[in-house]
Amino acid sequence: MTRRLLLSYLAITVLVLVVLELPLAVFYDQRERERIGADLEHDAMVIATIYEDGLERGRPLDPAPALEYQDRTRARVVVVDRDGISLVDTDAATDRDFSTRPEIADALLGRGAQGTRTSDTLATDILYVAVPVASGGTIHGAVRVTIDTSDVTARIHRFWLGLGAVGAVIIGLVALVGWGLARSVTRPLRRLQAAADRFADGDLTVDDRPAGGPPEVRALAETIATMARRLDELLTAQRSFVADASHQLRSPLTALRLRLENLQSQLDAGTAAELDATIEETDRLSTLVNNLLQLARADEHPATAHFDLARLTADRIDTWTAVADARDVSLQRAGSDAAVPVTAVPGAIEQILDNLLDNALDAAPSGTTITVTITPALDTCQLRIADQGTGLTDEQKSNAVRRFWRGDASGPGTGLGLAIVDALATASGGRLELTDTPGGGLAAVVTLPTAPHTVASKPDTHPTSLSST
Repeated sequence: MTRRLLLSYLAITVLVLVVLELPLAVFYDQRERERIGADLEHDAMVIATIYEDGLERGRPLDPAPALEYQDRTRARVVVVDRDGISLVDTDAATDRDFSTRPEIADALLGRGAQGTRTSDTLATDILYVAVPVASGGTIHGAVRVTIDTSDVTARIHRFWLGLGAVGAVIIGLVALVGWGLARSVTRPLRRLQAAADRFADGDLTVDDRPAGGPPEVRALAETIATMARRLDELLTAQRSFVADASHQLRSPLTALRLRLENLQSQLDAGTAAELDATIEETDRLSTLVNNLLQLARADEHPATAHFDLARLTADRIDTWTAVADARDVSLQRAGSDAAVPVTAVPGAIEQILDNLLDNALDAAPSGTTITVTITPALDTCQLRIADQGTGLTDEQKSNAVRRFWRGDASGPGTGLGLAIVDALATASGGRLELTDTPGGGLAAVVTLPTAPHTVASKPDTHPTSLSST
């Protein structure tokens, strides 16, 4: 918008300059030619007065006044007698016949002549003035003063260049002033756009500085700020409710499971089987509560810290190896063991690994391999967990990160695992992407920002979840 405003200012300025300066340039051209012609006519009459007595008495003429005039004006002076023979010529030899020149012929007839014509002798255009030299009604000769039109044109061009320089200075000043004015007009709008971008990214922090700008823009900024504050309050209340409800439900569910387990020894086989199913549903409900609590924490956007992704990945692989062996699945890590510092929310990496490994183990057929690969880069690092299962369709991939979505509703899980991974990756400044693997299977790729080679000295003590999705 700043550029459009500036271009508008400059277009208006150029239009005004053209409307004002173009007629001025044309007027100056005409006026300058008329002025030079009038000056030459006046000078020719003065010169005619100087040579009038000599022509009348037939005495030799002194060329000094004509030469002095030429030195001052660069004009050519020709003085002829009544027969048109030159007696004084500041640019050529005398005794030349000028009677064939139209202006000389008119002057010898008593008529002054002025105009512009092409000189065949000089091969250029000349501006001429010819006046008769007469006394007592008798014409004794004529005086012609000529000047090369290139000199006149040079004067006019210098004036035009001056107008152009003035126009350039004006355009430059308008550009500077217009840029400042455009910036002052668009600055509040740019701040509103930046605020809207922050809100779209989930950061509802409101800038309390005055918005500035026109009243309409200030009113819009205040409305947006009020909306952001209200949304922040609503989201905070929602997260608090989910977190509090999840936290409060964990203890009763744990107590309920313990009571059910205590009853198992007192029941017959048939009733115990029903009780086992009830305990499984209690476990599923506990897993759901834990996952909701994780989502609530991820949505709070806590401060990030630096962690060694390689070390945490090795720890989680060691933890999940027993589960993988029990399912006849090989769990392998590719790449070097060098430290890979990344920036993440505390507890996020462990929860990301737990959920992705749990998903991969659920999808991996017996006898297959799950590969965990860490690929460091300049600004980001990729954590890739690939299985050799059936994979997902493109539509399923887009739906997989939605909360409570499950590809197979008949199996165990809450449908929150990938949603938690996506939320934690986003809160850490990264992203989750689901891709196909060669030969079938699914690869979950989590991209995290890299960090300086300073990582957390202690393992993350935040609780992690080994629950299935």
